[in-house]
Amino acid sequence: MSGTRIKTRKRNIAAPLDPAAFADAVVQIYLDNAGDLELVCKNLESSDLNFSRYGDTFFEVVFTGGRTQPGTIKPDEGERHPYSIIDCEPKREVILPSVIYIQKILRRKPFLIKNLENVMQRFLQSLELFEENERKKLAIFTALAFSQKLSGLPPETVLQPLLKDNLVAKGLVLSFVTDFFKEYLVDNSVEDLISILKRGKMEDNLLDFFPSAKRSAEGFAEHFTKEGLTSLVEYNEKKIFEVKLKEMKSAVTTQISEETDISEVIETVKQHVKDAKLPDVEVVRMLWDVLMDAVQWSGKNQQQNSNAALRQVKVWAKLLNTFCTSGKLELELIYKVQMQCYEDAKLMKLFPEIIRSLYDQDVLAEDTILHWFRKGTNPKGRQTFVKALEPFVNWLEEAEEEE
Repeated sequence: MSGTRIKTRKRNIAAPLDPAAFADAVVQIYLDNAGDLELVCKNLESSDLNFSRYGDTFFEVVFTGGRTQPGTIKPDEGERHPYSIIDCEPKREVILPSVIYIQKILRRKPFLIKNLENVMQRFLQSLELFEENERKKLAIFTALAFSQKLSGLPPETVLQPLLKDNLVAKGLVLSFVTDFFKEYLVDNSVEDLISILKRGKMEDNLLDFFPSAKRSAEGFAEHFTKEGLTSLVEYNEKKIFEVKLKEMKSAVTTQISEETDISEVIETVKQHVKDAKLPDVEVVRMLWDVLMDAVQWSGKNQQQNSNAALRQVKVWAKLLNTFCTSGKLELELIYKVQMQCYEDAKLMKLFPEIIRSLYDQDVLAEDTILHWFRKGTNPKGRQTFVKALEPFVNWLEEAEEEE
């Protein structure tokens, strides 16, 4: 055994965590380059700093100019620089270079995206600890980060922390998202904004940004109209309208499937129209959809389909009659029938029979039918349907002459 060397395995001795030294080194690079982000980026890239270990600390320095104390935003001991996001002016043209700078760093070190998420989450959960203009800077940064599609920054992990009850109650969240929305909509559409909110699982909870005392459709409209965000108000009103229309459709569908007394169905519709302020045109369209959806259609038997559709019109004519109260609404009903017959092959040949039945049941007036025949504006299948309706129109015109 003498003279034999025994190999000993080297142990991986972990260097002690020293975020203070890391932070001081990053701050020094900012100071050495007088905050020139191009030069800062190059110097960070050529440094041997351990970003994988101190990613959170790095973004603390980017946002606040130095290290923050654990679990808070208060400055920790150590060097600081005056070129941070929190220290700059609350203007997009001043903050945008920082977003582009972070984007460059993330392209070279994509693992840092998780650290950016961590720091943004922590700061947004601590909004009350920032000054008002500092919160505005964070809102502008967040909007620009999403606008620039900052290396896959996920909206849900950034935006969800905002919904802390104490932050909402103080109105801090509403103020933040208002600045965020205004900034984001400078370069993007409402549809783009809604897409981000959907991904953040917040599209259906826009009222949750409001303190409970102001949490209403009226409060929403008043606040965002005052802030000049009418496109967002219009989107929200459309969404509320769609929900209410869907609720009415569901209630009427149930009643029709249960063959509820027609007077009761009429009352249900009237109540929904009154409560939700639904436009007459949408009500007429919805009623036709519900009535036709309730028909048991046959796959092949055209005669059965014809009988079923005409029976449904006859049974529920009073319902349609109650809400088709003008020539305009009657014309809207004809267009609705036209579209359904055009889109559904099995109903294509039923158009003249349905129109005749609606006339017989006093839902459609002669003048409305003649107006559609002569001047109808919907081109979908129009030539086919005009030709199919011609014998009935001739009969109407002859009857009119005889009178």
